[in-house]
Amino acid sequence: MTLKATPLNAAHRALGARMVDFGGWDMPVNYGSQIEEHHAVRSDAGMFDVAHMCVVDIEGSDVRGFLRRLLANNVDKLQVSGKALYSCMLNPEGGVIDDLIVYFFTENRFRLVVNAGTAEKDVAWMQAKSDEWQAGLTITQRRDNPANAMALVAVQGPNARAKVWELIPQAKEATAEMKPFNVAIVKDTAFGEAMVARTGYTGEDGFEIGVAATQAEALWNALAAAGVKPAGLGARDTLRLEAGMNLYGQDMDETVNPLDAGLAWTIDLVSERDFVGKAALQAKGQNAQFVGLILREKGGVLRAHQKVIAADGATGEITSGTFSPTMQQAIALARVPMGVQVGDTVHVEIRDKKLAATVVKLPFVRNGKILVA
Repeated sequence: MTLKATPLNAAHRALGARMVDFGGWDMPVNYGSQIEEHHAVRSDAGMFDVAHMCVVDIEGSDVRGFLRRLLANNVDKLQVSGKALYSCMLNPEGGVIDDLIVYFFTENRFRLVVNAGTAEKDVAWMQAKSDEWQAGLTITQRRDNPANAMALVAVQGPNARAKVWELIPQAKEATAEMKPFNVAIVKDTAFGEAMVARTGYTGEDGFEIGVAATQAEALWNALAAAGVKPAGLGARDTLRLEAGMNLYGQDMDETVNPLDAGLAWTIDLVSERDFVGKAALQAKGQNAQFVGLILREKGGVLRAHQKVIAADGATGEITSGTFSPTMQQAIALARVPMGVQVGDTVHVEIRDKKLAATVVKLPFVRNGKILVA
């Protein structure tokens, strides 16, 4: 099978990146030291190629009404142009088709950013729902068609915004006062029109920048020259896990109730608005809780699918695990029984051992600070 490549593939190879198959995409896992890349994002500024993710523009006379029915979070929260919202898109059984970000531009134009591996499925689902509901919308994916393809680069870390402003001075006026989860369209930059969103997946401040795919390599190289450290999928995973952020396909998928995956805050069950999957969620309710674990004994590494055993013998499962470069401890995200409390000791089955771990409230790390002990 031929792997798909982002517009930055040649740039990664020029930097000597170690490339891997990531869901059918040829992507960099690191450029030498994953640990150094992780620390650069926590202490300074790093950047990630996220051009494998897919921008989807939805246009029509009633996009808001369509998204009100399609998404579990309530797009009526988006009343100011440029505001963004994180949401799940559910199937009728309440499982997670994908988690995504939706940006509001005008009443007849919204933009979604969806995950790489689910993009084709997502767009097909949206189109089917538009047809079923006779919404009359134009749904355009902006990744695979060279004529209109956009590429995303995430610049993250405490110095990320300042370094972007040095490179794209027009962005400073548009974004200096912008709060997180907002976006600005900045015209006439050195890289053409740019979408500059104050969003990210690391627990640090920064921007996700969208430019025409033809401008992506120039943007990447300019950021590198400005001292922004290229970072690969390895550091992206340890950073998001420290920040307590779900990874689609690992912490949730179409078989997982989002209420059991720590995503209740993204599910609007309060308003009278109906949406796909709402009835199923109301019928099922929450049956597990999503927590952090810190391993307290030596002799193992926390990994997905390891069994978690509570004091009363009830069991749960680790969904993501790693060794935290910031904390210098083994940590994990886990789905555990409802009776488990923060501060409890549980045991994790690692090969033939049962090792003690402490249940903590997520996140582990945010904005460079360790929040749990």
